[in-house]
Amino acid sequence: MSNNGQEDTQVVRMENIVKRFGTITALDDVDFTVEKQQVMALVGDNGAGKSTLIKILTGVYPLTSGQIYFEGQPVQINSPRDARGLGIETCYQDLALVNLMSISRNFFLGRELVRKLGPINWLNMHKMNDLTRDALGDVGIEIRAPSERVGKLSGGERQSIAIGRAVHFGARLLILDEPTSALSVAETRKVLTYTLNAKERGLSVIFISHNVRHVYQVADAYTILRRGRKVGTYTKGELTENDIADLITGEREY
Repeated sequence: MSNNGQEDTQVVRMENIVKRFGTITALDDVDFTVEKQQVMALVGDNGAGKSTLIKILTGVYPLTSGQIYFEGQPVQINSPRDARGLGIETCYQDLALVNLMSISRNFFLGRELVRKLGPINWLNMHKMNDLTRDALGDVGIEIRAPSERVGKLSGGERQSIAIGRAVHFGARLLILDEPTSALSVAETRKVLTYTLNAKERGLSVIFISHNVRHVYQVADAYTILRRGRKVGTYTKGELTENDIADLITGEREY
């Protein structure tokens, strides 16, 4: 158990994380914790270390030193497959969706449902279409048709498919990388709503953004990075939007 006896409330804890690329220190002794069923914002300017920290958590980069705990247990995450096996799902800015495939094919990508006809396996499109519609509807996402090509969807709709997929397949931790980047006001509002819906379904969420206004609307707490170091973690209501912006830019010291 952790020193503070809080192990049962945490989904992930990263302690003393250091990442060096040659002589460059990208992360310097960073601690980062996400509680269960919490939306934790990870904020900072370009080059602050947000992406590096998340790539360590998702197995893209090996850490130089430090330790990661998942649901109280020390873990080694050496690949994205390891992260997914733990229940960590990531929705990147360049979503891993195939434009020429339908919504349902993307929803079940890598997990396709098949039916046997003699020695041949056939995709069970009828069942995948029905489950996709139902699963997305459960988290408040309406689609025109599960057979529609993903390439025809807007940016906000594409984000919604990725979020709904993570919820349906039992993710414990959902990482959203700049989910509102380049979206319209209406689409941004929908994505923020889907984020809160994911939390209500029991997921923990890491919401990565440089948009303080969007962060302020959905996050329960904020971890701020600057130049590879942690500025601090603050709970909702402890800071104003201007306070967060000042800490990001360094206009306010910690």
